[in-house]
Amino acid sequence: MGNTYKLGWFATGRGEGSRGILKAVQESITRGELDAEIEFVFCNRGRGETEKTDGFIDMVEGYGLPLVMFSYKNYRESRGESNPDPSQPLPQWRIDYDREVMKRLEGFSPDLCVLAGYMVINGPELSYRYDFLNLHPAAPDGPAGTWQQVIWYLIEHGAERQGVKMHVAIPELDVGATATYCTFPIRGKAFDRYWDEIKGKSAEEIQETQGVENPLFKTIRKHGYIRETPLIIATLRAFSRGEVKITPEKQVVDASGKSIDGYDLSVEIDEMVKDRL
Repeated sequence: MGNTYKLGWFATGRGEGSRGILKAVQESITRGELDAEIEFVFCNRGRGETEKTDGFIDMVEGYGLPLVMFSYKNYRESRGESNPDPSQPLPQWRIDYDREVMKRLEGFSPDLCVLAGYMVINGPELSYRYDFLNLHPAAPDGPAGTWQQVIWYLIEHGAERQGVKMHVAIPELDVGATATYCTFPIRGKAFDRYWDEIKGKSAEEIQETQGVENPLFKTIRKHGYIRETPLIIATLRAFSRGEVKITPEKQVVDASGKSIDGYDLSVEIDEMVKDRL
C-alpha cells in the first residue's frame, strides 16, 4: 500500500451531494477502478450540529475512514465573531481556524485533496499546504458563480456548449487553474425545442415566470449534473496515474511537466454517462 495515491477529503457533509460523491469515489476504489485511498476525511462540523452532517459522519465511520472533525461554527462563536465578508481579506480568527485544522492533520500526507461540499473558503496558508481541487459547474472558459447563475448566463447568451471542470482551489474563489474538464453541446435533439420555446425572451423574463422549472434550464442542469461525479472519479484516476499534476506554484502540467490549460476528459465522461441520458 506504500505507493497508493493518497487523497484528503474535505466536506461539511450537509447534503445528499456530499454523501453521494464520497460513496461513488469509495466504491470506485473498492472495485479497483481507482488506484487510490482516502487517507482522511476532514469535516468542519462536529457530531450533533445537524442531522444531515451526522448522517455523513456515520457514512465515513461506516467505511472505516480516518475522520477528523473540528467545528467551524463552534470555533467562530468561541471567538465572538460572525462570518467574514468573502470580498474582504480574511480576518485573523479565520486564519487561526485554518491553522488549527492544519495542526489536526499533521499526521497525514495526502497527494491531493478534494473539496467535496466544503462550505468554507480556505485561506492562503491552508491552500498552499496542500493541493486542493474543487468542482465548478462550467466549462473552463465559462462563467463563475453558482450552477444556477451559470445556467442563466448560458441561456441569456444563447450558448452552444456547457461543461464541468475541476480547478485548483486557491483563496480567490473559482479562479484557480483548470485541472480537468469535460464539455458537451447544449444544442441538438435534447435541447432545440426548448430553445425554440424561449425565442425572444430574456433570461430575466424566464426567471420571473418559470424560474428553475423552465424546461431548457432543467435539461441543461441534468446534462451537467450527471457528469459531475464521473468527472471527479476520472480526474482522481488521471492524477493517480500521473497524467496530470499540480506544481508548487499551483499551475497544472501534464505527465511530461508541460503546462496545460486543463486536461480534457470529455470523451471518457461521455462514455461513462451514455446510458444515463
